[in-house]
Amino acid sequence: MHAESDQLIDCIPRLRRYARALVSDQALADDLVQDTLERAWNKLALWRSGSDMRAWLFGIMHNLHINQVRRPALATVAIEDDAYDLPVRASQSDQLEVQDLHSALQLLSGDQRAVLLLVALEQMSYEEIANTLDIPMGTVMSRLARGREKLRTLMEGRAVYPPSTVPLKVVK
Repeated sequence: MHAESDQLIDCIPRLRRYARALVSDQALADDLVQDTLERAWNKLALWRSGSDMRAWLFGIMHNLHINQVRRPALATVAIEDDAYDLPVRASQSDQLEVQDLHSALQLLSGDQRAVLLLVALEQMSYEEIANTLDIPMGTVMSRLARGREKLRTLMEGRAVYPPSTVPLKVVK
């Protein structure tokens, strides 16, 4: 049991980083990490020794996040610019680029954002992501491709329309 608790503790920094990127609010991210650790600790006997604890914890976090998103929000709190503890160089343009990236990430669907963050932040393989999110590997690849394309479009400043609002061209 001691080795398992050490592995769980070692995963906390990655859980915090992923949670902050996922929910984009430091307090909510900390709550998500705490809920994840609580659930994992209570279910530690269900973890298969020798398997990837990080993937198991990320799966728990993902499921908790999905449950929270589906639950109606009680209140929204404005996010202050200084609420982010993201490391950036001392350049104003760099800070603006990070803010633009953060804003663009929030415009992705939750499914695309989750896959993109697991690849980019956690450097997980497609197979690890598929196991973590309990989805087929093809779904991982398509969500990643669509998420990257939409993020690229947003960062280049091109308009992105939801499928139902794509401007139609009148043809005579």
